[in-house]
Amino acid sequence: MTSSGTVAQQLPRTEARSLSGHEGAVLAVRFNRDGNYCLSCGKDRTLRLWNPHTGAQVKTYKSHAREVRDVHSSSDNAKLVSCGADRQIFYWDVASGRVIRKFRGHNSEVNSVKFNEYNAVVVSAGYDRTVRAFDCRSQNNDPIQTIDTFQDSVMSVNLTKTEIIAGSVDGTVRAFDIRMGRETVDNLGHPVNCVSLSNDNNCLLANCLDSTVRLLDNSPPP
Repeated sequence: MTSSGTVAQQLPRTEARSLSGHEGAVLAVRFNRDGNYCLSCGKDRTLRLWNPHTGAQVKTYKSHAREVRDVHSSSDNAKLVSCGADRQIFYWDVASGRVIRKFRGHNSEVNSVKFNEYNAVVVSAGYDRTVRAFDCRSQNNDPIQTIDTFQDSVMSVNLTKTEIIAGSVDGTVRAFDIRMGRETVDNLGHPVNCVSLSNDNNCLLANCLDSTVRLLDNSPPP
């Protein structure tokens, strides 16, 4: 029990299963929304779909020319989006393994990619100091929006219904209000490697290169 009187949830402490198949380093692992499957990507230029409960590898996806740095599943589990060191953002059909679209626009390696809640927009972050948004419904492969206020590489991006939130090597976490066109900046003073949102989007964890994890308040103003 915590000091506030609430019961603290116990985090898992034992390994449930090991998933083997990648050749070389694994760079990202993501569960799908319902937790029935997980996705991984890595130095071997592949994406892999797993059943984490049985350990079975369900499918392998190949098209990237260099290492794959991030992968994300749509909320309906029908599509994937991936990005990597080849500057490419691939939009995949899960069942067939086919690349539906290749989004372009980044001038350097792409580090992070996410779907929005409605699976209509993909947002990416890259070494070219930008965050870019792409329309999955359009036939246009170019970005519909580019955010270029960062002073160094953008390493991680997340989305809420109203915000794009990204962490950068310039030491900032920046939140962009999509409706109001307003930017909020938290300067953490150290390069930010990863940002993650809580399930209710009210808290943000920032992993910094000074070996700290910082908890930030992301709740809407009263």
